[in-house]
Amino acid sequence: MIDHEKCVGCRNCYLACMQSHRQDKGSLYNLDMTYNSNESRNSIKTNAIGQYFPLFCRHCDDPECVSTCMSGAMTKNTENGLVLYDKDTCASCFMCIMSCPFGILKPDDKTKTFVIKCDFCIQDSEGPNCVKACPNKAIYIKDV
Repeated sequence: MIDHEKCVGCRNCYLACMQSHRQDKGSLYNLDMTYNSNESRNSIKTNAIGQYFPLFCRHCDDPECVSTCMSGAMTKNTENGLVLYDKDTCASCFMCIMSCPFGILKPDDKTKTFVIKCDFCIQDSEGPNCVKACPNKAIYIKDV
């Protein structure tokens, strides 16, 4: 969940995501933010009056990205509710990107051959790093 009113645009969530998914697993202090493999899976936009809006995959109940994926690379895990992406199965048709009603998914910046999408930091047993990094608690997890 996101409380837009609490977001101050600090981009800690953005950096935490990059750090969590980086290849070399170094310190945050030596994170190369220009290296394409360190792309964040979220973004922060502003509206016309300068209000910040963090954008994350919503792991929808009935995800359009899953229903339009021809290769089966996008799947919905019925046990934990996450929408997961398998890079090795992806055909790079980007139907998932075109069908996302929230405009969250994107092709990787470097090769444009796979999808960049939130994986809820599934590799980290403590949960998403964006949630842990948000100083104002604008990002939080709520079980529904």
